[in-house]
Amino acid sequence: QVLLVESGGGLVQAGGSLRLSCVASGRTFGNSAMGWFRQAPGKEREFVAAISRSGNTQYGDSVKGRFAISRDNAKNTMTLQMNNLKPEDTATYYCAARVGANYFFTPAYTSGYDYWGQGTQVTVSS
Repeated sequence: QVLLVESGGGLVQAGGSLRLSCVASGRTFGNSAMGWFRQAPGKEREFVAAISRSGNTQYGDSVKGRFAISRDNAKNTMTLQMNNLKPEDTATYYCAARVGANYFFTPAYTSGYDYWGQGTQVTVSS
């Protein structure tokens, strides 16, 4: 069992920045592909970014050039640096883990992950 806990959400004005963190319990973090998804009210969960065990990254089209995903295996932590935020980035952001993933694998779909956090709310005002 893997427990994922997100933090760092909040209210920010358009053009501002936020940094989300996801801390994973246990000893499987280094053996896991990690991802961020988001879900706005009435919409499907959307892929934001993923990082493989090797450090390869992949981003959703709507956040490319603005968001950056990273990981620190020594601290069991993944972060999402979000810059130039827009009102359409408003959503609940979820951290996800795929334990035992291929070394270079960056899943960009919800079924690619085994574990999910509870989410952290990001609200961007115009």
